[in-house]
Amino acid sequence: MPDHLDSLVRDRTAPAGPQLHTTRLLLRPLEPGDAPAFHRLINDWDICRKLPEAPFPYPAELAAQWIAAASADRAGGVAEQFAVVDRESGALLGSAGLRLSRDRQSADLGYWLGRAFWGQGLGVEVARRLTEWAFAALPIARVTATTAADNDASAAVLQRLGFGLTGKGAQVFQCRPGQKLPVHHYAIEREVPMATAAAPPSAVLLVVAVALIDKEGKILLARRPEGKKMAGMWEFPGGKVDAGEIPEAALVRELREELGIEVSANDLAPFVFASHPYDNFHLLMPVFLCRRWQGKPAPKEGQALAWVAPDRLVEYPMPPADRPLIPMLRDFL
Repeated sequence: MPDHLDSLVRDRTAPAGPQLHTTRLLLRPLEPGDAPAFHRLINDWDICRKLPEAPFPYPAELAAQWIAAASADRAGGVAEQFAVVDRESGALLGSAGLRLSRDRQSADLGYWLGRAFWGQGLGVEVARRLTEWAFAALPIARVTATTAADNDASAAVLQRLGFGLTGKGAQVFQCRPGQKLPVHHYAIEREVPMATAAAPPSAVLLVVAVALIDKEGKILLARRPEGKKMAGMWEFPGGKVDAGEIPEAALVRELREELGIEVSANDLAPFVFASHPYDNFHLLMPVFLCRRWQGKPAPKEGQALAWVAPDRLVEYPMPPADRPLIPMLRDFL
């Protein structure tokens, strides 16, 4: 390693950022000390030819520059880049990341793995973990990805995870200056698709929700945590109604479990109900209003909480069943 690169690696401190786990992998922020292994792995024609921003040969200095740029992008809130590391050995296997679009409504997914780690299903682990985390942690509604037209392995990973082909185009690859090579564009949406008339939902799911209203007239929203369907979406607290349970009793139970507060069924005022078809079920959701409870709402299930003024509810992405409630709450309050 050149002396000036070694100095850069020693002097820079490791950036802070999220650490994501899969069965076999750890996705953590790239560190300056990763530069030698990063360069050794990526300096491979069969990798660089599939990455638009990777020249070949790949200079050692560029590895350090890329890692420094990743730290700056994270600090600036424009991208999240990760080292892909073996959980047991700690060895660097590749890199992966997400870059937010200018309107911050989507994030573009990209990853690469060293040749020795191909064909082991690691690409699926990386792409799935980053996509789940993106929908749970970032203010986006869509994850996109672009592959070289001949990159059948990456296309198979995306299709396996539910990404759909959205178009084809051409893009400059630095390993082949002056040439535009064919690429395929993919995307996956956060929301569950609606059922169609030709394929009616198979069951009715009864859930219950509440608009908790504080003394300032603000409403409590909860953000679905990672690992749940529609993670990252904001919703009114509540949950499923168990067999033999009445909606009010279910809501009292859910608020105790989710938020650690005690509510009397007498303080729950019926307001409206939502009826919405999803892909494989139909949601029926009675919605109540509540202005009185005991205790301070606190996240008990990993969710984020926010007290929101009625006229700002539209700024929070919600599941399709919840969105029609916004104008009714705004007009009522």
